[in-house]
Amino acid sequence: MRVRLPFSVALLAATLVVSGCSQEKPSSQAAPATSASAASTAASAASAASPTSSALTGDAPIFHPERAKEQAPETYKVKLTTTKGDVVIQVTRAWSPGGADRFYNLVKLGFYDGVRLHRAVEGFMVQFGVHPNPSVNGAWFNAFFPDDKPVKSNKRGMVTFAMAGPNTRTTQVFINYADKNARLDSMGFAPFGEVVEGMSVVDSFYKGYGELAPQGKGPNPFLMQREGDAYIEKNFPELDTIKSTTLL
Repeated sequence: MRVRLPFSVALLAATLVVSGCSQEKPSSQAAPATSASAASTAASAASAASPTSSALTGDAPIFHPERAKEQAPETYKVKLTTTKGDVVIQVTRAWSPGGADRFYNLVKLGFYDGVRLHRAVEGFMVQFGVHPNPSVNGAWFNAFFPDDKPVKSNKRGMVTFAMAGPNTRTTQVFINYADKNARLDSMGFAPFGEVVEGMSVVDSFYKGYGELAPQGKGPNPFLMQREGDAYIEKNFPELDTIKSTTLL
């Protein structure tokens, strides 16, 4: 069975590049992105990945995004237990119904348990949502859900799905570090929640690797998704981890 792996990359297209994300880093940085536009690269990766994993043919719910369609409550809270402490996110469905529903279903599946905070950039944002199991990433490759028009602004503490263009949201999420990220609003990034406890924990996530490769010293997202946590553990061991997620 062929595995199609997403190529969640920071620099997917010129239209996703935004400039001046912090005064300390005047060079351009990319908007939080997941890949829908690197299809040819992902297809090449598929043949290189392990296509014979028996888990892909199983009936485990995490391998079936088409079943993850439960509507979320109008408001709910999620606790992220991380290597630096607890973070509580309050989700408001009216802000982004699609985002709230997807996040709710992913948390119920345990998708984010063991996920690394793989892209943490000072003064910009911290991003997560690449599963440590490459087979799971493959299962969610085409699990896009429609865009929501932004109702709230991408200010400090707001939580938003990453994307690579219209209607390409899947599993990756970012937490804004700065109010000036409001410029992402016009690009269609729709916040669905906000950090209500533990923002100091969010601030403390390891940022030493900086931006993703090739722009920075951080992980190569293609290898991260193809090889899973073994790649991160070997090359980027300082990255923080979401140990578990809990619906409160």
